Amino acid sequence: MESMSIFVLLAFLGACFLAAATGAFFRPGTWYETLVKPDWRPPNWLFGPVWTVLYIAMAVSGWLVWREAGFSGATGALFVYAVQLLLNGSWSVLFFGLHRPDLALAEIVLLWLAIMLTIVLFWPISMVAALLMVPYALWVGFASVLNFAIWRLNPVH
Repeated sequence: MESMSIFVLLAFLGACFLAAATGAFFRPGTWYETLVKPDWRPPNWLFGPVWTVLYIAMAVSGWLVWREAGFSGATGALFVYAVQLLLNGSWSVLFFGLHRPDLALAEIVLLWLAIMLTIVLFWPISMVAALLMVPYALWVGFASVLNFAIWRLNPVH
């Protein structure tokens, strides 16, 4: 049973880093550098380490819910978790790939709502799993405000 648990943890890590892969594939690049950005934007080097920690926490969170309730006992919660992972992976495509901060803004709001719903659904199954998602929700909330600011500062892009 312990080897199954490790396998499922690795699967959750894989799913999270698969979502992260879009950020590695659709990089900021020259287009992003030409955009006007708010003064309070964090330095570019900070995003990688923050997201790495968040993806690990997200994976552990999903794994804890699975350990507590299994896939059949947490179907709805894990479905919403999967939806937020898909939304997470889509943001980089919209923002950096398609150069559409407007569409990315609408999408990141949906992502934040999906994260909040995941926290609500995880809470009765595993309080620790729900709490592990809170820093992610806070970071995506901040990223939403940053996305909005960039969109407003660059109306023609």
